[in-house]
Amino acid sequence: MKYNNKSARYQTSGLALAVGASLLLSGCATTNNPQDPFEKFNRAMFTFNDAVDRNALKPVATAYKEVTPSFLQTGVNNFFGNLSDLWSSANNFAQFKGRDGMSDLTRFALNSTFGLAGVLDIATPAGLRKHNEDLGQTLGYWGIPSGPYLMLPILGPSTVRDTVALPGDWWGDAWTHVNDVPWRNGGIVLRAVDQRASVLDASNLLEDAALDRYEFIRDGYLQRRASKVLDTDKAQERSEKVQGQIDKVQEKVTERLEKLGVKKPETPGQDADPDAPAAPAGSAPATDSAPNNPPVPAPVSSGTATK
Repeated sequence: MKYNNKSARYQTSGLALAVGASLLLSGCATTNNPQDPFEKFNRAMFTFNDAVDRNALKPVATAYKEVTPSFLQTGVNNFFGNLSDLWSSANNFAQFKGRDGMSDLTRFALNSTFGLAGVLDIATPAGLRKHNEDLGQTLGYWGIPSGPYLMLPILGPSTVRDTVALPGDWWGDAWTHVNDVPWRNGGIVLRAVDQRASVLDASNLLEDAALDRYEFIRDGYLQRRASKVLDTDKAQERSEKVQGQIDKVQEKVTERLEKLGVKKPETPGQDADPDAPAAPAGSAPATDSAPNNPPVPAPVSSGTATK
């Protein structure tokens, strides 16, 4: 496979011009939403993207999903996902996440060789987790704010920071360096169709729901990007691992106590009075039944006269 840096530079320049035009246009329309000051422009671009999707991309993706065998769809998804692991590894190293960087690099090497150029994903069953880091996340890691929300033509949801990072992500995509133009462009279209087909069910549910799809997509994108930059998913994963280890230790302790004939102490009832004095040593434990004492006769009323 041949690569051509010159063609990649041309594509990067075109993308940068398109992004610059979007930013220029977006500056003409503002709203009171601090996260979405360009809402008027963004909604217009959302309407345009939605029309393109309904009339072109979604029908093609639907036909692709219905006609293409599932194993071929999986192979296409694995192939392009394997290429993304290489750029993800570079971004992990740029964020000083050496362990994750080596994991993604090992994934790429393993799937590119034993996985038949990435068509087979043998790294995931081997325990190598995919991380999906990009340049926008790297800039966020180094403290660059996301900036306002932007809806880009064709490309979809973004922010000012992620938009600035797009040329770098484009260059970091190994497929854009393929020298053969028909193969390169065909692969770009195939990847777009495959990605759209993978979210058909979710998009259908979203279209049927009675809500503002623009706000739903915007809020979901901003929250997801923030969590990826802050690695909240990894923090949750670490918390779940720690809790799982604690549960395993508790189970082992319980099993060992049962083997030794020691019963697990019961939790005292919620009705017990915490302020009640402790029973003296050697005394019989208290029970819920009434004490076995003889009945006490009722006192004679003082107002009763005796004859």
